[in-house]
Amino acid sequence: MAVESRFVVIRNGIEAKTFMDKKSADEYDKMLDMADNLSQMFSQSSVELSDSANEELSIFLAEHREDVLVALLAKKPTKVATKNSIDTPIVEVVSDEPKQASKAKKSKVKATTTKLSEAS
Repeated sequence: MAVESRFVVIRNGIEAKTFMDKKSADEYDKMLDMADNLSQMFSQSSVELSDSANEELSIFLAEHREDVLVALLAKKPTKVATKNSIDTPIVEVVSDEPKQASKAKKSKVKATTTKLSEAS
């Protein structure tokens, strides 16, 4: 007989989600707590939101709390070492010359390289 542990997040007497590990369940419960706090804050604001929009926005912001903190300048963005990182500018070289001219330039470079190697 196999024994399996499951962690269930229950909100307002309703089963919200089931997890296989306690850490994930705690993180989800914390996210829901943040969403509840945001929802209360939105209900006190002068901006009128429908109940569903309030709930969706609150959950979205709670799920993306790291991005929200960066947007509010409360936290520095984490640097991800990727090929197309935000810190790496993307440069595109645009030439008005026809493609044949660029091929001619390439062949001149090859010829120069050949001459230099022959001179050595």
